[in-house]
Amino acid sequence: MRNRLACLLAVFATLCLVACDRGLGNDQHGQPVTASSLKGQWLVINYWAEWCGPCRREIPELNQFASRTANEDVQVLGVNFDQVQGQALVQAADGMGIHYRVLAEDPADTLDLPKAEGLPVTFVLDPQRKVRATLLGEQTAAGLAQRLAALKAGG
Repeated sequence: MRNRLACLLAVFATLCLVACDRGLGNDQHGQPVTASSLKGQWLVINYWAEWCGPCRREIPELNQFASRTANEDVQVLGVNFDQVQGQALVQAADGMGIHYRVLAEDPADTLDLPKAEGLPVTFVLDPQRKVRATLLGEQTAAGLAQRLAALKAGG
């Protein structure tokens, strides 16, 4: 009886820890994007679609920006506008040449993001998850770096 109770408590504790670290679901590879992995991070969330020409041109810039900020307090995350899931999402992200994480589920409700008015659209959120910028249209790595620096400086 004691062993059963100990097992049940261990399972319950594990479930509580998982629920407490609810982040943004999984990425395109099924890896969890946990709240603890995003703590203290600025989020740059880009919505894209395979049929979007400007998205295709922008992705290399986002890759470059993500690479440059990899050791900083910035996370670049992609979101497929068409809500493609599973292996189709992996193939779409690979086909677009995306090197940063792509969320398997749209985080708009969780993060209280405004509705996308067009594509591509990029939202910049501060570490408290407040939307600080909505950038419609193609972005460049240099432009994102400049915008982020201004936001961090209070602008």
